[in-house]
Amino acid sequence: MLEPKSFQSIESVNDFVIKFANVNGTGSASANQMFAKAIFRMGIPVSPKNIFPSNIQGLPTWFEVRVSEKGYLGQRGGVDIAVAMNPQSYSKDIDEISEGGYLLYDSTWKRNFNRSDINIIEIPLTQLCVDSFKNPKQRALFKNIAYVGALSALMEIEYEVLETIISEQFANKPALIEPNIKALNLGRDYVLDNLDYPIGIKLSRRNLLENKILISGNEAAGLGAVYGGATFCSWYPITPSTSLAEGYEKYAKKYRVDERSGKNLYASVQAEDELAAVGMAIGANWNGARAFTATSGPGISLMSEFLGLAYFAEIPLVVFNVQRGGPSTGMPTRTQQSDVLACAYASHGDTKHVLLFPADPKDCFDFSAKAFDLADQLQTPVFVVSDLDMGMNDWVSEKFDWDDSIAYNRGKVLNYEDLEKLESYGRYLDSDNDGICYRTYPGTHPEKGAYFTRGTSHDEYARYTEDGNVNAETLMRLMRKFRTASELVPEPLIEINGEDSCGIIFYGSSKPAVLEAKDILKTKNINVDLMQIRSFPFNLDVWEFIANHDRIYVVEQNRDSQMRTLIMAEGGISAEVLRPLVHFTGDPIEAAYIVNKVSEREVNYKSHKNIKER
Repeated sequence: MLEPKSFQSIESVNDFVIKFANVNGTGSASANQMFAKAIFRMGIPVSPKNIFPSNIQGLPTWFEVRVSEKGYLGQRGGVDIAVAMNPQSYSKDIDEISEGGYLLYDSTWKRNFNRSDINIIEIPLTQLCVDSFKNPKQRALFKNIAYVGALSALMEIEYEVLETIISEQFANKPALIEPNIKALNLGRDYVLDNLDYPIGIKLSRRNLLENKILISGNEAAGLGAVYGGATFCSWYPITPSTSLAEGYEKYAKKYRVDERSGKNLYASVQAEDELAAVGMAIGANWNGARAFTATSGPGISLMSEFLGLAYFAEIPLVVFNVQRGGPSTGMPTRTQQSDVLACAYASHGDTKHVLLFPADPKDCFDFSAKAFDLADQLQTPVFVVSDLDMGMNDWVSEKFDWDDSIAYNRGKVLNYEDLEKLESYGRYLDSDNDGICYRTYPGTHPEKGAYFTRGTSHDEYARYTEDGNVNAETLMRLMRKFRTASELVPEPLIEINGEDSCGIIFYGSSKPAVLEAKDILKTKNINVDLMQIRSFPFNLDVWEFIANHDRIYVVEQNRDSQMRTLIMAEGGISAEVLRPLVHFTGDPIEAAYIVNKVSEREVNYKSHKNIKER
């Protein structure tokens, strides 16, 4: 039984952080996700993070879940409850628990922990499973389900919700439903029969998630590609983008199959490497398909020469870059926003690419679909730049909307009749002075139509030239096209919060932490105006926001403040105005980190300002 303690136990309802410490490869992730899904289905905002090593199995892995009735979805820092199932990491896991918090561990092997200021919950999980299951593999797997069952009693998670999730999860393997529910009851019944319950940290049903879903960014992007008209995906496996290609294939199997013949109306090709993957995607786009590839930073490095070819030959292409820790192999299973410059200027020579920065799964869906229209309209590569945190973790998201009456924008494409009216056809003629030329699909016309280009300098009729002036004119036209792109890409989202406000610029998965930091800073009498960058090239709204603030903090998850560098380079902005606020440990940025940095600098700013005024 839990005995009275001399310290104050943490007590809260629908507001806590729980961290599961497991061994990689033991099947714990599905049990931990079940825990998070149950809270979501109880109508309570939840934010799960899977923190895993880059090996197959054997090393420590963690799964952290933040529950926040206020709807804060960024990492909070600190741990209120630890479920410690890995003796290798006991020391680290115990140290992270806040005073008055709770430790649940497998007491089949009794341990003494050097913490007298936390509540220790002992449940012999291994022994319970050994006594109940004969199969050694089942014993190991069901330990995880058993601790979820124990938590359901300790924290008042609705049992029926967990039972439903198990039934749904194993709908295609009904023989596994009964043993999983048996394992769930093992942990739950042990608590009901042997321990004091509930603990101070509890859950209570709410109705805060109407019209919300729980989905990962990669799955949302894969679905968006299907809705965006993609019929070809070429990819090479790399963490953390593989699940995006797999998500596309899963949904394409459902939505891109001919009902009569049963034949696939799509192709998904696992290439031999990233070079082959992007080459296939470029070839498919040149032939008129909507095609994409998905990769991460190392893949972008390898693809650079092909990206330059697509840019200069003016072939549509969509590239999903789910960023991870770098450089080189870096930290493959940690998150960063460190490929901004690599994508913006990918390839040698004067190249500039269109970038989209989704900040949640709905953005991943919307921007994924929009990217294919933009690539066709602009006849150029378009990057959807996500990251591991957004891509591989589940997020509470608005439901996705789609209008079936939407017609894809294929841009300036000439058909046979159009070509018949022309005396001659120049593939790189800028008839409308917007930098975008008219193209054709292969086979449109026997004499006028698709032109090959060597990726070397060419004139308006796609003829090879080494005339420097002609090449310079082509490069200037491509800049006109880039300026046109600034009118087509998603505009920034701006929030103005009062006079004498400093500014914060952010993008991507930093959004939850920034929004929470804004609320905390307000309690400290620090008002901040926000601008969420959603695309590159930047439009006039970006420059106006910067012009209206004398100090702006650029929040980024990389070492070199790459977005700040990009803004300064493109707009000639003074370094004194844009102040870097960077975080690059590989863990998602926390609101507390932003608050501390901004508070410190604002105090210094106001102190210097007062001295000058005197």
